[in-house]
Amino acid sequence: MDVVGRIAGAISDALRDPEKLPAALILCGVLEAAAALSLVFFRVPGGLFLHHGDKALIFVYYGVLIAVVVFGLAEATTGFWVSGDPVGRRAVGMTLLWLSILPLILVAGFAGGLSSAAPK
Repeated sequence: MDVVGRIAGAISDALRDPEKLPAALILCGVLEAAAALSLVFFRVPGGLFLHHGDKALIFVYYGVLIAVVVFGLAEATTGFWVSGDPVGRRAVGMTLLWLSILPLILVAGFAGGLSSAAPK
């Protein structure tokens, strides 16, 4: 959970100082994408995703994780764009930073609630 603490610290720093916004966007985007990719490759879905016998929930699980990877990379790219004019592009950067909280919660929830057992 040190990653979540680092992201929260970067977000709070970006709220106070527009010059720290690009770094916060890049850090949050890269860490979200990396966390989602690690779940895709190293964890199998468990719990609710396996109990109904329907493969659709497993596809939803992987679809959400791939969407989080794409969002994280887009967020990091936006961080590079915002770095060109941090004060003028602050509204776009802050909006995207606030929107990044939902994918962060999804990845943390999937990581905390997953079983390491292989699917049946």
